[in-house]
Amino acid sequence: MDTAVLSLTDVWKSYSAGDHVLKGVNLTVGRGEFVGVYGRSGSGKSTLLRLMGLLDRPSKGSVRVAGEETAGMGESEAARIRREKVGYIFQGFNLIPHITARENIEVPMWLGGVKGAERRERALADLGRFGLERLGERLPKEMSHGEQQRIAAIRAMVTRPAVVLADEPTSSLDDENAKALLDLMASFNRDLGTTVVMVSTSAEEAGVGTAVYRLSSGALSRER
Repeated sequence: MDTAVLSLTDVWKSYSAGDHVLKGVNLTVGRGEFVGVYGRSGSGKSTLLRLMGLLDRPSKGSVRVAGEETAGMGESEAARIRREKVGYIFQGFNLIPHITARENIEVPMWLGGVKGAERRERALADLGRFGLERLGERLPKEMSHGEQQRIAAIRAMVTRPAVVLADEPTSSLDDENAKALLDLMASFNRDLGTTVVMVSTSAEEAGVGTAVYRLSSGALSRER
């Protein structure tokens, strides 16, 4: 059985002739791994995540998500995979401002057709898992930045997707809140087997992963 959640084979990405953002990237992410990728701004990290999440397509090479080859895949099929198989944690929190933290966590379950009572139960269970029950009925504006980003992380993971992609998720947080977020992500990975790929400008932050890669000038190399 194929245990790879993500597989990139000789992936290149160019936005203009001769300008290669990614250069022959090869990466296999196994089920239950926490992969940290670090590199300077402009090294191609966000582009790499966009290809993994089918928000963009490679100029050349193969991207497989949860065992499905995505080359030639139509947008409706790509949207299905994004909805069913991929969770996202963005640099910004992207919470819906006029609904509560619990309701924000319920959104991906609602999109997946989960009934209301089950959505509520699962959202409250994950809030309780991290001692955040007190935030359940608060609006985003009533929470700190660190609290909002932890709610965004729970929202990304509540459906137990095949993989969670995190794009510099601590970039707007202070050290204490960054640690709290990384601890939450590591707990999902360790205790529930959630597969995570996180990109960061910090080698130390990427080091929380079970595997660590460096992206430099579009080329990916494994460090641990």
